[in-house]
Amino acid sequence: MYAEAVRWLSSQRRAGRERGAGRLAAAWARMGGALPGTRFVHVVGTNGKGSVAAYLEQGFLAAGVRTGAFTSPHLVDPRERVRVDGAPVSPKVLVRFVARARALDLEDPPAFFEWMLAFALERFAAEGVAWAALEAGVGGASDATAFAAEGVALTVLTNVGEDHLASFGSLEALARDKAGAVLPGLPVVTAARGRARAILREVARDRGAPLFVYDPGNPLFALPVPPALGGAFQRVNAALAAAALRLLGFEEGAVQSALERARLPGRFDRRIFRGRPVLLDGAHNPPAARALAAELPGRYRLVFGAQPHKAADAMLELLAARADGVVLTWPLPAARGGHPYEPDPLAALARAAETAGPGEPVVVTGSLYLVGRLLGSGLLE
Repeated sequence: MYAEAVRWLSSQRRAGRERGAGRLAAAWARMGGALPGTRFVHVVGTNGKGSVAAYLEQGFLAAGVRTGAFTSPHLVDPRERVRVDGAPVSPKVLVRFVARARALDLEDPPAFFEWMLAFALERFAAEGVAWAALEAGVGGASDATAFAAEGVALTVLTNVGEDHLASFGSLEALARDKAGAVLPGLPVVTAARGRARAILREVARDRGAPLFVYDPGNPLFALPVPPALGGAFQRVNAALAAAALRLLGFEEGAVQSALERARLPGRFDRRIFRGRPVLLDGAHNPPAARALAAELPGRYRLVFGAQPHKAADAMLELLAARADGVVLTWPLPAARGGHPYEPDPLAALARAAETAGPGEPVVVTGSLYLVGRLLGSGLLE
């Protein structure tokens, strides 16, 4: 029953339909749902949203409040996207939700992301969740998570990059959509730069929203302990989460616990495969690939798979520069750049591990879906 429920959810696609919360709102009304009394931190941006959400979740848990998290994408199981007190909900609960959703027989039904958000909101209401991290999908104002705006207490806009640029036409339009998540009078925390920051500043001023821009010298963004998540780039994500918790009145002990306890599989995630060190990271656009490349050891073997529309060639060029060998794999559809191609990710990992030198790590990156496939195999320690 659970596998069938997941298959149905996965078949619900947006397929070019307009973005927004309209489909979710219509389904929610038909289901007779009531929005939870949960207070949300809405996490919007291009990169780092999952990390910020992970830190926030741990901060809420450390404060002893009933805690929720809605994040995406999942790596192995869709239930990873909806957590209460740090744990995914039970399969039976999701099966019951899907049965009700299917029975609606809607003319313009929500897509997968929207259904999972509806499920999260329903669970948060049922479980009495007090505080939750709410991670946006692609946009801000046009994102389905805007449906929960009345519960938002603070917005984090991590940054604005060129990912999803095709959906908006220009970087300015993308930045304005993400800045559209800013709510009147409510604080905003950001590490956005350049034109995106200027747009955010303009929107925040017009809406009377206090804006706090990342500054490592500002005590608001101080890190009392090193962040648990690996990679120097994580310091900014950790600082954004720390600032958000402080602005919301959480005690310093909760901030410290958040930094110490955050876990995020698939992001700078060190594992072992057949005795070989493996580093898994879901970097899926050039800025994320650039940040990852700066953290990598002198030499490594690279297993790379990305969706072609995600600037795959630019990412591959960045990451292959210091690699002793490259194996391409899914979700790339075929070989490119003269590198060998293995369509099966596990076979690609095995090939890279077999050819790596003594102690040389294998780096797997390009897509969280690729990372999820490998973690789901159960063969990495």
